[in-house]
Amino acid sequence: MPYQCRQQSFQPSANAPVYLDANATTPVLPQIAAVVSHAMQVCFGNPSSAHITGVQAKHTLEQARQRARQLVGAGEGEILFTSGATEGIQTAIVSALIAAKPKSHAKSLLLYGATEHKAVPNTLKHWNQVLGINAEVKAIPVDEQGLLDFAFLAAHCKDALMVCTMAVNNETGVIQDLAKVEKLLRAENPDCAWMVDCVQALGKQSLKLSESTIDYAPFSGHKLYAPKGIGMLYIRHGAPYTPFIAGGGQEGGMRSGTENLPGIAGFSELCRLLLDKTDSPFQAVETLYEYREQLRDAIVDTFGQVTFHHDFARSVPTTLNFSVDNLTSKEVIDLFDAAGIRVSGGSACSSGSNRSFVLDAMGRSNWQSENAIRMSFGPADSPAQIATACARIKALKPILAQNCLIVSDSQYPEKEACAIGLTQFRHQGACSWLYVSENRDAVVIDPIVELVPRIERLIHKQQLQVKAVLDTHQHQDRVSGRAILCAALQLEHDVPHFAAMLGWPVSEDELQLGDAHLQVCKTPGHSAESVSYLLKQQGQVQICFCGDLVLPHGLGSTIKDSGDAYAMASSLLQLNHLLRDGTVMCSAHDYQQCFAITWKIQKDQLPLLGALCEGSLSVEEFASQNADASVIEAHQNELDLCGFLDCALAANYDELSNDQALAWLNQHNATLIDTREAYEHCAQCTPCEILSQAKSQLNIPLSRMADAINRGIIQPQGAYLLLCRTGNRSRQAALTLKNLGFTQVCNLKGGVALN
Repeated sequence: MPYQCRQQSFQPSANAPVYLDANATTPVLPQIAAVVSHAMQVCFGNPSSAHITGVQAKHTLEQARQRARQLVGAGEGEILFTSGATEGIQTAIVSALIAAKPKSHAKSLLLYGATEHKAVPNTLKHWNQVLGINAEVKAIPVDEQGLLDFAFLAAHCKDALMVCTMAVNNETGVIQDLAKVEKLLRAENPDCAWMVDCVQALGKQSLKLSESTIDYAPFSGHKLYAPKGIGMLYIRHGAPYTPFIAGGGQEGGMRSGTENLPGIAGFSELCRLLLDKTDSPFQAVETLYEYREQLRDAIVDTFGQVTFHHDFARSVPTTLNFSVDNLTSKEVIDLFDAAGIRVSGGSACSSGSNRSFVLDAMGRSNWQSENAIRMSFGPADSPAQIATACARIKALKPILAQNCLIVSDSQYPEKEACAIGLTQFRHQGACSWLYVSENRDAVVIDPIVELVPRIERLIHKQQLQVKAVLDTHQHQDRVSGRAILCAALQLEHDVPHFAAMLGWPVSEDELQLGDAHLQVCKTPGHSAESVSYLLKQQGQVQICFCGDLVLPHGLGSTIKDSGDAYAMASSLLQLNHLLRDGTVMCSAHDYQQCFAITWKIQKDQLPLLGALCEGSLSVEEFASQNADASVIEAHQNELDLCGFLDCALAANYDELSNDQALAWLNQHNATLIDTREAYEHCAQCTPCEILSQAKSQLNIPLSRMADAINRGIIQPQGAYLLLCRTGNRSRQAALTLKNLGFTQVCNLKGGVALN
């Protein structure tokens, strides 16, 4: 039963989520929420009004300002309430740059720490251009621990108009040595404007701003249990200031607009709680260090091979930044989310990015930067909350082992995730393929270096008999993992020169894989040595591993080393003779996340390919147009892709709400397809109505979509409702099925998360 999740489900003690993403935002504490509600309903006056209600509101405002002063050690200078840290950063930078513009010269610099929040360099660059200062915006490098390079700062700060650093990093929790920055900066450039991002320091470090020469320090409330939309900016006495928001003259003319009194009242209560050492919800720092050790131990115990990206002795105790050596951040986050544990990958503000610029600056490896996990808790979290978090993390260990995601000592490999059939492994757009026959004969195609440990572990745990590890060509965009995997599996083949590059056993015309036969076919074009591997059953080609000759909805590039558009045309015509319409095409790259496509769909949707195969386009015409398209792609795309998209994808599938989806399932006697990976399905701790009510269900993760198409598990004439955790993967699967000719396909909008 390859599409059933047979493992035991994770059953937490309670269904409430465990929130470990406090550096992104925090819940509002009940006592703060009560003060906010009071300010919205009772003390709701406008601080600018002269009547008693307004006077009371003004008192609340000034009381908040005094508490904030006390908390951050700002006996002198200004405390300006803002909408948050981003506004504070804008205000500080605009004020500093307007004042510095008359002093700018050809060598002027704007310096910022390489691991600063993106709001800082982006703001510097924006206003540097808008104000016409045209200084060079330059990052101060950091070392492998994330600490600023003081030699660089010393060499450049003399020409700096402004220097921006941070107290505590939002991704790693690393603490900067501000005293050392100050000593160096003021010795070399005493008049330089200096901003320190203090967002993650609030409540975690003692601050005495007036005793320093920090000119500007922005803060944010929602990072520490206050509402969103409230923050403050400290401005040193005498530091340049220009109002960023002009208008009615509120805040003493420094920031116009009616004050956000409920937010300010909430911030005031936060300050009171932080200042009150006798009756506070915040844990002692020693307790926070104990929390971190408990979480660290749970992570290491569960995942085994873990790399932490910061020195715990030089970072605040509430942040852990790590990567699991053989699991992607997406897999870890999906697994945690299914189990009701909320974490993030790197910074929440840059979640669209594929990697952490902070870890890049620290010189971490590509794998670590691309797959970093940030786990952060709040200083008001209770021992029970941390204990529950650790218990849930540890409860994932058997699920990971059962799905061959970690090394386990299981005595029953037959109970673990089944690999029979075709499985796709993806990493950064590249694809590896594993085919396993019913008798557990196996072949690996185009192994990716980063995924070799995963594939090796699965092979050993499933007791697979690997007949060959093959490449379709010498990959030009990455190092092949074939040699590494062969060494790990102790596979050796006596092969001639040609085969030695790609791994085909010299003594074999074909490989027997259960009742299937794998044959090699020379298909140059993308590169001179390119081959395709054809998997035949009952005399027909069921699967074609085509490398980068053809990509899902695209064609391989022919402008790379040894590429030849004429040879590609001949290879495609040869494949057209050998393949059937339903042959599943398995490429070495899947940039569009299509997961599955057939030869017929390739021809139907690729104008160049279709015209070539039907004879309406000559080899010469194909070669010319393919080369032109490759050149255009190379110029238009910053990425060094191995092919180009050659068609417009269909998108005419329905997004259904929960009620609509239940009605549609019954009306069409449809099957529910859960596209989450098996480990997510097993770890799911919160009920989902539609999962319990669907009469017919299949668990087909995207990594097995091509197998489901090949084996006819799902049919174009069937009706299918797809779901996943958030609706994103299932939406992509729905798009793939529509492009494959499936007519009745819908997606559950918002996935399990919103239903």
